[in-house]
Amino acid sequence: MEDDQELPAYTPRASSSQASHSTVSRGSEYTISREDHKGHKWLSLLVKSRAPKSDLLPVLYGGDLVSGSVALDIVNSESFKSITVKVTAGITLVSRDEQQFLVIEKELWSPATALPAGSTVSKLEKGHYEWPFEFTLPKEVEVLDQKEKKMYPLPPSFMERASFACINYKITVFVRRSALGVNQSLFACFSYVPMTKPGLPSPAVQMAYAENIPPVGPEVDPEGWHIIPPTTVTGTLFDTKPVNIDFTLALIKPLSYACGSAMPLRLTFTGTDEQALDLLSSPYATSILLKRSLDAGSHATTRDPGHHVQTFVETVARAVFWPAKHASTIGMRVLEGEIKLGKTFLQSVVFPHFTVRYYLEVHPFEVVGFTHAPSVAGPLLTQPVDITSFHATGIVMRSFALPGYTQE
Repeated sequence: MEDDQELPAYTPRASSSQASHSTVSRGSEYTISREDHKGHKWLSLLVKSRAPKSDLLPVLYGGDLVSGSVALDIVNSESFKSITVKVTAGITLVSRDEQQFLVIEKELWSPATALPAGSTVSKLEKGHYEWPFEFTLPKEVEVLDQKEKKMYPLPPSFMERASFACINYKITVFVRRSALGVNQSLFACFSYVPMTKPGLPSPAVQMAYAENIPPVGPEVDPEGWHIIPPTTVTGTLFDTKPVNIDFTLALIKPLSYACGSAMPLRLTFTGTDEQALDLLSSPYATSILLKRSLDAGSHATTRDPGHHVQTFVETVARAVFWPAKHASTIGMRVLEGEIKLGKTFLQSVVFPHFTVRYYLEVHPFEVVGFTHAPSVAGPLLTQPVDITSFHATGIVMRSFALPGYTQE
């Protein structure tokens, strides 16, 4: 990729952004071992994890300490130069080597390391040895972005089939032997999930979810909604009558929504032709899609046109609508709706060589009896939104879709 440069490894330094780290106290312990030719497990790596089962790869959230232990079970005394553990993270693009953006290493033992009794030894005798370790991951790393060093939050782990990019976190144990001995290593990959949350919505929206009722519309709580300026739709009814209808899309503020939640929408149609209003306001005439754009390359963070940026766009969800109660009048129709966000959606990410963005697209209306004039090829409206990994504090934006209008 032209102009791409290696991302420099992170060097730990004191920072207030590294506060509030916690040891993983719940979940499981993941263990992986290396065996000799007789099947003896002489080297083991244990990692504490939030995964529900010990046979699943470790999962860590932003703010968690990377902790665990390294164990050696020695049958015959051996001389070692050192035993170290390293945490690394990097981005791999198709047909390119991994570009590491995080490297933190600790030495667990060397001949200069004092044993519990206070003495030092040049080799380890037969027996079982165990060393705990603990790493504090930074919230941000300094990386090279378009020839300039900048600070960015650590990105989440990412690996999808047929994707042209992946982000991998792993813990590696290195056993370095003396003289002519063979150095060996053992590693475990882990999934890293940054702790991102939406900001709090308006007090009226908070109260609605606390009482388990749908939030009121923008006509009652204008501060709680982001109202996009009206869009005019022109066309003909039954190939004879020209009509103009305005529609207005509104979304709950802030424009940030958690994985596993429902994104509330409000769609208002206004015009002078009642028949056209009835046709376009049909819940099944409207097509609003949530799309995910994954950009990779040297200019992925800015999306400058004209640069060699790989972009992969896919539809990840579709809005459903139903008639709003007691809201439609002469000259106006109102639909309530939502988009259900999957629990496994990748959160929004902005990072050099890897950026994930989400946006809504309102597509041309498709209903018998109405034809866009002139015809429309692309979306009528686009609205960026952010997706977070966790719900806002104390609020779960649950689904209120009416029976028969739920998402497929």
